[in-house]
Amino acid sequence: MAASIRANCRKVICIGRNYADHITELNSAKPKQPFFFLKPASAILVPDEGPVLRPQGTNLHYEVELALVMGKTVRDLDPNDEKGALDAIHSYLLGIDMTARNVQDEAKKKGLPWSIAKGFDTFLPVSQEIAKSRLPDPHNAFLRLSVGSQVRQADSTGLMLYRIPRLLAEISRVMTLEKGDVVLTGTPKGVGEVKSGDVMKASIEVDGKELEEGRIEVEVEDRVGRYRYSET
Repeated sequence: MAASIRANCRKVICIGRNYADHITELNSAKPKQPFFFLKPASAILVPDEGPVLRPQGTNLHYEVELALVMGKTVRDLDPNDEKGALDAIHSYLLGIDMTARNVQDEAKKKGLPWSIAKGFDTFLPVSQEIAKSRLPDPHNAFLRLSVGSQVRQADSTGLMLYRIPRLLAEISRVMTLEKGDVVLTGTPKGVGEVKSGDVMKASIEVDGKELEEGRIEVEVEDRVGRYRYSET
């Protein structure tokens, strides 16, 4: 069950800038090696749990991504050990890495952490679990995200700059990957803003066939609470 994903997850590790066209659209520099940041497990929004909540004053962006659910402890993985990397994965998810873009842009400009921009509750809607047998090659899947009737993102995971074994190797040489941890592998081009009332739909296809368990459909609503964006 998808609800167990959040319960068993100790950390969410997000790979940044892993698709060339996405780097270009955000006017970012191509990394010389994979880099990553963290989201809290409390950001995970499982299917049918409710809307994505847009904090007051934020410019909220979507980023569709293939996610890995770790099935075993991994430390200092050899980047050339493709079998070891794939064997360490328990299952897959489709995820939408929600980002408060104006908060992130300010943090980048001032050299501050991105934690607030990525870490709000509901900022990681996920699909149901996708069994490994349903996705025999994670580098050969097609991701889509629509807002309303408009397709915004549509690209192959084959466009990743760094493949999954390299990603897991880079993470595991810094911090131990534990069973239940979730790894987001990066987003393709087409990211953009959503506002209250928008409905996001995301899907994943293998050999032209959509995986039913990999669907996400979630509405955006304005968040009521004490947070309002102001310059740091």
